[in-house]
Amino acid sequence: MKSFQQFVSEAYDPEIQGRSQITKSGEGGRIVRKRKITDAEKRRVKAIGGGKTAPAKTYKDKSDIGKTNKKRSPAGRQQQPTQKRGSASLTPKEQQKKAYLERKKRESSTKDEVSGKDKNIDLKKSADKLLTKKAEKKVDPKYKPAKASGYTRGERKKLKRTGDRLLKDIKQKKEKSASHYNPKL
Repeated sequence: MKSFQQFVSEAYDPEIQGRSQITKSGEGGRIVRKRKITDAEKRRVKAIGGGKTAPAKTYKDKSDIGKTNKKRSPAGRQQQPTQKRGSASLTPKEQQKKAYLERKKRESSTKDEVSGKDKNIDLKKSADKLLTKKAEKKVDPKYKPAKASGYTRGERKKLKRTGDRLLKDIKQKKEKSASHYNPKL
């Protein structure tokens, strides 16, 4: 019968372990296969002008391909401390001064304003709200995105300005030929 030490040394023998492990890695050092979409499968398009669209550029590979130790972000609050540890403790003299200033502030404030204690609670609640992750907004399942016109930003501006010019001339009762309003795209 083998002792535990012998079993462990055999089980974790690098030579045996190297043969028994199956490594499946994708191309370029990936852990899994590359899931690149072909031009035909792409949904993202960009306007190339003249009312035409073309598939958008493919994304670059991420720099951390093949690395498994991703940093986890803490849930909820994410703010890190801004001061060194123990900075919250004040000397007795500083505590007295702080209490004095708060008392004076409360006395000087009008009745409409919130007292110091309530204000601190409100500030804490608003800080919690700001520092928590926002929930993703639900999209209406019936929503259909607008069809792309195929015009570039400059061409859309040109068309809009031409239409504005036509409306302005109609309001001022100016008569010009239709060729005057041709945006020449």
